[in-house]
Amino acid sequence: MRKTLHPIMFAGTGSDVGKSIVAAAFCRIFRQDGYHPAPFKAQNMALNSYATPEGLEIGRAQAVQAEAAGIPCHTDMNPLLLKPQSDHTSQVVLNGRPIGNKNAYDYWRRGTSDIDFRKEVCDAFDRLASTYNPIVMEGAGSISEINLKETDLVNLPMARHAKADVILVGDIDRGGVFASVYGSIALQTPEDRELIKGIIINKFRGDMRLFDEGRRMLEDICDVPVLGVIPYYKDIHIEEEDSIALAQKSFEMEHGKVNVAVIMLQHLSNYTDFDALEQDPRIHLFYTNNVDDIGKADIIILPGTKSTLHDLYELRRNGCAQAIIRAHREGASVLGICGGYQLMGVEVCDPNHVEGEIQRLPGLGLLPITTTMGGEKTTRQVECEYGKGYEIHNGETSPVDGAKPSPLLHLSDGREDGYRVDSKCMGTYVHGILDNAAFVDVLLQPFSEKTRMKNRSFDYAAFKEEQYDKLAAHVRQHVDMERIYQILTSHD
Repeated sequence: MRKTLHPIMFAGTGSDVGKSIVAAAFCRIFRQDGYHPAPFKAQNMALNSYATPEGLEIGRAQAVQAEAAGIPCHTDMNPLLLKPQSDHTSQVVLNGRPIGNKNAYDYWRRGTSDIDFRKEVCDAFDRLASTYNPIVMEGAGSISEINLKETDLVNLPMARHAKADVILVGDIDRGGVFASVYGSIALQTPEDRELIKGIIINKFRGDMRLFDEGRRMLEDICDVPVLGVIPYYKDIHIEEEDSIALAQKSFEMEHGKVNVAVIMLQHLSNYTDFDALEQDPRIHLFYTNNVDDIGKADIIILPGTKSTLHDLYELRRNGCAQAIIRAHREGASVLGICGGYQLMGVEVCDPNHVEGEIQRLPGLGLLPITTTMGGEKTTRQVECEYGKGYEIHNGETSPVDGAKPSPLLHLSDGREDGYRVDSKCMGTYVHGILDNAAFVDVLLQPFSEKTRMKNRSFDYAAFKEEQYDKLAAHVRQHVDMERIYQILTSHD
């Protein structure tokens, strides 16, 4: 049997420094080394969520980390999820189930709720730690937000409960890494400073030897060892949770491939639905709300949205709705996923103001369906004739009077999903459907002339496994794993 390792927390000097990816790498490394790791993030804020096998909701990053660890995801890995609905309010998902919306000020005051969130997240960690070894924890944002220290559930207070060894991750690519690392440590109490056992410098570009002196200087001023300097990479593809990653996506057409345009909705969610298409050699995928580019696409995808009616209103206001309808009339395929499926219908109704003040809007009219917002949120994993996926949505959709049933998918539990007019017009509630090669082949079939020279289906599941292994090898090469194992087994 392998030794019991201390939990390890990857905390950050700020947001988007690479904590999620580093944690995923260590989930795979520990698995490769014969351990049974599991990821954990006490509180996450993201629109990009995922359904567990039990049909509950967690942040996508922890689902990715669980996949890297080779285990099913569970709500204990992310017991508290905040899904932003505006600049000031978020839907609160506790242990996989939505419990209502919270104003940010009220949420952070804590005293306004009868739920002890700290106890909830600590209990989730304890359950996880009783089964897995080690727990690979992820912090949130910066560990030096001292104004929020009393209400912090996810960074050093969580590390204290877990008795975790904390590794501070700093992003050298954005500049100011010495100040951000030193300041992050200096602002901690003496007790919390002792929890920080190492530093990892992430996203280094250039000749590594040029940082040798910087590494020594950082260790001297922080009195904490630098355990690794991880080079920036472009050839490893891991699904990312934050919409910040959209800034690196393509926004232009490309000749010689099937051009797939994902419509840039203001409240776009679950954009990882399209990661498989991005890697498929037959496809060039790009994001746009430019009416001219929409008209040039072979396939148009309406993605998920956190605010269907608001985005429908905006599509009509900015001319994209008319451009999509015109492009379809001229031969483009249109696929709607989740909220995008709702947008394609005859109308979207919200009589109980679930989303806001708009009670009804006409949809794009591409599918003979109607949607009414409300009811319980649907979250579940599903299986159909093309493979697996998951549902996370609000609202009920059905054919309009007089429309014949024409489901797109037949689910293994006997239910039917979505609507299909023909091979160029369809919609579904199932996220992840594009991860299945068989469905992508159906989507591309009308464009076989463009794909005939490279008409081999793309195995996304195998591709992801390869990427986790590449990530683990990359990180393993540039961190001191021997020293990290010594830290995780020491008794002091």
